[in-house]
Amino acid sequence: MSYLLVHEDREYLRAPGDELQTDLGVLAVPEDVEPGDVLETHLGEPFVVRRLRGPDLFNHFERTGAPMLPRDVGLVVGHTGIAAGDRVLDAGTGTGVLSAYLGRMHSDVVTYEIDPEFAEVARENMRLAGVADRVDVRTGDLTENLAEAVEDAPFDAITLDTGDAPAIVRRAPDLLADGGHVAVYSPFVENSRATVEAAREVGLVDVDTFETIQREMDFGSRGSRPSTAGVGHTGYLTFARSER
Repeated sequence: MSYLLVHEDREYLRAPGDELQTDLGVLAVPEDVEPGDVLETHLGEPFVVRRLRGPDLFNHFERTGAPMLPRDVGLVVGHTGIAAGDRVLDAGTGTGVLSAYLGRMHSDVVTYEIDPEFAEVARENMRLAGVADRVDVRTGDLTENLAEAVEDAPFDAITLDTGDAPAIVRRAPDLLADGGHVAVYSPFVENSRATVEAAREVGLVDVDTFETIQREMDFGSRGSRPSTAGVGHTGYLTFARSER
């Protein structure tokens, strides 16, 4: 399990035994470190140790692309009901934010990442999140490893962030446990439509697609209004379920 090392407005994610090197000095994180401890660099600068929380994964993981936003992770969990003890098949690992969130919920995750370098970064991120024992990051294209995934089935949920999601959804009946869910994220509505069509073709039920939008509020002396900065739109989430 990793911890945040905090000095004023600076935060660094480190695991016990790691070393932190900054312009404020160098410190080694003790193996027996606990939240609330204060560690000092060799220059005497203090860092407070803080327990890692879910949003910290999004803020501090090494990135190999645009990770899934916490709001989208929340929608995936809320619509699928993924919980402790569930088995999840994931594809399009990327940075690994979703997999790490699910692992921290004590789900067992098998996730496929096609890029070997991205997969290696994701494995390190799982180590930092303390979930390397629950998240199996596999290098490869899930569509080319479906026979392997079917052997590992059944899964309680399938979560996909890949352009070939419709092809995987067509195999969902062979992969899902009774009543299991599929959740597919896509930045493009065309891929979402293809996913919906694939889900209906193979008899999945409760097929729904949502655009994910979130607006930050500004509260100022002149009044209150949604912020004009930032991007409120993320993408599209499609959900479906096995009727067995």
